[in-house]
Amino acid sequence: MKRKKKTRVAIQGISASFHEVAARNWFQEPIDVVECLTFHALCEALDKGDADYAVMAIENSIAGSILPNYFLLQQYHFNITGEIYLPIHMHLLALPGVTMKDIKTIESHPMAIRQCSEFLQGLRGVEIRESDDTALSARRVKELKLKNTAAIANELAAKKFGLQVLEKRIETHKKNFTRFLILNRKSERAPEANKASISFEVANEVGSLAETLMIFKTNQINLTKIQSIPIIGKPNQYSIHVDVEWKRRRNYDEAMQQVLRQVKNLNVLGEYKKGKIEYS
Repeated sequence: MKRKKKTRVAIQGISASFHEVAARNWFQEPIDVVECLTFHALCEALDKGDADYAVMAIENSIAGSILPNYFLLQQYHFNITGEIYLPIHMHLLALPGVTMKDIKTIESHPMAIRQCSEFLQGLRGVEIRESDDTALSARRVKELKLKNTAAIANELAAKKFGLQVLEKRIETHKKNFTRFLILNRKSERAPEANKASISFEVANEVGSLAETLMIFKTNQINLTKIQSIPIIGKPNQYSIHVDVEWKRRRNYDEAMQQVLRQVKNLNVLGEYKKGKIEYS
C-alpha cells in the first residue's frame, strides 16, 4: 500500500519554534516542516514549490503588526487560506545549574524581545541580543554551552534542547497571542469562509478612505483590522490592508462590488474562516 505523502509546511524558524507549534496545531496531521530562518526565505520556499503551505506570523497582541510581512504578501500574491491564533508564553531558558546572577546576555527573536520588554527593562547589566529565531537561540545556548547566556523561547524548546526554565511567563501581558496566516499558492475560497483580507489604494483626497470604509458599515461588514503600508517609490501614497468579517455572504459580495468602483488596485488576499482566540 502506498504511503500518503506528508504535507510540506514552511515555517519561519526551526523545530520547536512558535511557528512549528502553530503549523502542527493547524494541520492536525503529520507534516514535514520546512525550516526557514527568515520570512523572505519562507516565501521563496512556497513560491518555488519546496513547500505546499506556509505558516506566517502577521501580528502579536503585545508587539503589534509585523509590517515587513505585509510587503511580502503584496510581493508574492499568495492566497490566505486560514488563520490561527496561538497563545504565546515566553520563558527564560538557560543551561541546567545556571542562575540569574550568571546571565550577562539574553537573546531571542526581535518580536519575542518586544513581547517581554517590561521584564527585560527591569534587568541591570544584561545585554539584549536579537537573533533569527526563539528556538535557534535556545539551541545555540545548548550547543555552545553558554553559561552566561539565556534564551527567550517556549517550553517545547526547553524540553527539546535540555534547558532549564529560569523565569516562567515573562511576556508583558499574560493574555498574549500571535496571529498566524496559512498561505498557499492556489487562489481558493475556504469552505464556510466568513472573513477576508483585502488590500487597495484610494485617491489622495479628503475623505476618500472614509468613504470606502463607510461602504463596509453600510453593508453590515465588521472591519477588524486596518493597516496602511507605504507604496515603494511613491512618497505619501499607501496601500490599505483591511480584514473584514461578515455574517451573510451576500452582504460581503455587495460591499466588494461597491468598493471595486471606489478604489484602485483592489486585491483579495484571501477568504477564509475566522480563527478562534482561546487563552490558556
